[in-house]
Amino acid sequence: MDGKSLRGATRADGSCVHLLSALRGDGIVLAQREVDAKSNEITAFRPLLDPLDLTGAVVTFDALLTQTDHAKFLVEEKSAHYIAVLKGNHPSLHALVKGLPWKEVPLMDRTRTAAHGRDEIRRLKAVTVPRLPFPHAGQALQIVRRRRTMRTEKVSIERVYAVTSLMAHQTTAADLAERVRGHWAVENREHHVRDVTFGEDASRVRTGSAPRAMASLRNLAIGTLRLAGRGSIAESLRHHGRDMARPLATLGLT
Repeated sequence: MDGKSLRGATRADGSCVHLLSALRGDGIVLAQREVDAKSNEITAFRPLLDPLDLTGAVVTFDALLTQTDHAKFLVEEKSAHYIAVLKGNHPSLHALVKGLPWKEVPLMDRTRTAAHGRDEIRRLKAVTVPRLPFPHAGQALQIVRRRRTMRTEKVSIERVYAVTSLMAHQTTAADLAERVRGHWAVENREHHVRDVTFGEDASRVRTGSAPRAMASLRNLAIGTLRLAGRGSIAESLRHHGRDMARPLATLGLT
């Protein structure tokens, strides 16, 4: 789950149009919904996911969407699982998970990546906790992200805590780590493509449902190119722009 404001699409009251999207791990947008100006992503969560077949899927989301009703909805009504990040909006649960004896829990997964002038190490620990006070939660997670900016040598360390409905026998540490990494990667990658390649935040389209419609067309373009196996979206757009027949061929219209 990923929310994004269209900064150039300002409503009459001065608020930005905000969209909540459900994305696959490969960045394909499955569904998108505009968040009401007087509400937030929480109220859009269920209407967005209700039409989708989520049987067996693992839904990941940030702390704002970590709500008891959402957990029940996913597991009991959609036959899905979840990985839910914890922060201050659930202070008791966050404190409980943070206060677990993590030093005694063995490291289960470690990955290292270097890109865009930054070196990042991620470590994951998972532990089964009986009777966690959150619907269907079976395991607690600790993810430690150590980032080093190569140019300045500045180092930052972030500890993220989460709960998941996946039990230890249903998943592996590597799978959990990959899903968490994938959640962050999809957010970063898709926002970059939208803002840099498509100039989404610079768009001044703001009338009625036009901002949402334009975002849907961008979703269509990105999704079509990804399904066609294209790597760089920017290069793919240039490639298709050189010959008017290429977009039709990619869409299967010729």
